[in-house]
Amino acid sequence: MDRFRNTRQPDWGWWGQLWPTPGATLQRLGVSFDASLVAIGCGNGYFALPAARITDPAPVYALDLDEALLDELTNIAEREAIHNVVPIHGDARDLSAHLPTAVDTALIANTFHGVEDVAEFVREAFAVLEPNGDFVVVNWAARPRETTIVAGEPRGPPTERRMSPEATETAVLDAADWSMSRRIALPPYHYALVFER
Repeated sequence: MDRFRNTRQPDWGWWGQLWPTPGATLQRLGVSFDASLVAIGCGNGYFALPAARITDPAPVYALDLDEALLDELTNIAEREAIHNVVPIHGDARDLSAHLPTAVDTALIANTFHGVEDVAEFVREAFAVLEPNGDFVVVNWAARPRETTIVAGEPRGPPTERRMSPEATETAVLDAADWSMSRRIALPPYHYALVFER
C-alpha cells in the first residue's frame, strides 16, 4: 500500500529545529514511565526512540511501511542501547493486525493530515488501546505552507491538507467513542490533541 498522502521522513537537521527536545514534548503529551505506546508512521524514530527511553521497560511499538526507515531506527536503537523499541513493518490502516497486545498510548505525529479514511483509521487506533488509553494526534497548524518556515524554506504538508484543531477533533470524535482530554499548543507550527478512550 502507499504511504499516507503528503507524508515523508523529514531531514533530521530541520526536524531537530522544530523539535529540539522530543522527549520533553512527549512528556507534555502524557507519555510516561512503564506505559506502552505505539508510534504510528514512526519513520526512523524521531519520536519513537525518545518515547522508549521514557516508557522503559514498557515497549514502544514503532510501526511504519518503509523498511529502510525501520532499519535506520533499529540501528540507532542498538547504538544507543535502547532495548524496548519494537520495529514493526506494516500499514497503519491495519494497525490492530500488527500489534501483539493492547497499548496505553497510540501516537500519530505529523501524518494525520495524510489519512484518507479517517474514520476507519481512528477505529483502528481505538481498537488497540487499553481501557482509559490515550490517542494522541500531533498535527501541523492550519496555516499557509509558505508561513511555516524551517531552515529557510517552507515545510510541512500543502496548505489544503492541513487541519485546524477543531476539524481534527470533529474527525476523531465522529469516528469513535472518545472523550476529548486536552489540546496542547506546540509552537511554532503544531498542536496536539489527546483523546481518552
